[in-house]
Amino acid sequence: MTITLARLQPGVGQPMAQKLHIRSHELVSDVAADAGGADAGPDPHDLYDAALGACKALTVMWYANKRGIPVADVQTVVERDGSQERQGIYKLNTRLQISGDITDAQLKELESAAGKCPIHKLMAQVTTEITTTVERA
Repeated sequence: MTITLARLQPGVGQPMAQKLHIRSHELVSDVAADAGGADAGPDPHDLYDAALGACKALTVMWYANKRGIPVADVQTVVERDGSQERQGIYKLNTRLQISGDITDAQLKELESAAGKCPIHKLMAQVTTEITTTVERA
């Protein structure tokens, strides 16, 4: 899969904002004004953190559907502590609030499933190799 990004027109008050194209979806990412942007969308850290929250919620819903666990809703909160990022520690705390007519045992089962979401694994257990090429347009 390929994701493409293009800078939004700088003349419209968004000096740094990027439009992301993912399959048929478009999103905008930017940085806050104090970092030189216009806060036209979530910054890259926000997107990274949100990917974890979305993956956990989707994994729980997928697992519940597969196992016939009657989950009515999943609300997810991701809290970031980036205070030690420069020292190599980036902390994310996720909290899933699950509603439905479920037992304590099913809730524990869903907690286990949430801990196995693919993005969690990518962030915590996998070595990601990144290559970057810069070329003239």
